[in-house]
Amino acid sequence: QVQLVESGGGLVQAGGSLRLSCAASGRTLSTNVMAWFRQSPGKEREFVAVMSWVIGRTDYAESVKGRFTISRDKAKNTVYLQMNSLKPEDTAVYYCASDLQGGFGPQHYEYWGQGTQVTVSA
Repeated sequence: QVQLVESGGGLVQAGGSLRLSCAASGRTLSTNVMAWFRQSPGKEREFVAVMSWVIGRTDYAESVKGRFTISRDKAKNTVYLQMNSLKPEDTAVYYCASDLQGGFGPQHYEYWGQGTQVTVSA
């Protein structure tokens, strides 16, 4: 089992920044791929960013490219999502996910955090 705990959400004005953290514990050898997803009320959970834990390769949803950055601290088993130039449409619950293989869809991830709310005011 892998436990994921997110933190760092909150309320911010449009144009502002937030950094989310996701700390992994347990069988972290199963966390080869770490990703962030988000979900707004009435919408499906959508992909935001992904990182290969070992080689550090990253990929982003088009809607966040150039504004969000995913990174990791191997020593702390923690992945981060730096979110800059936030827009009201970024408002959602943000989830951290991990899996041995991962992918771009939520169905590819076995382990999930509890989510952290990000609210961007206009």
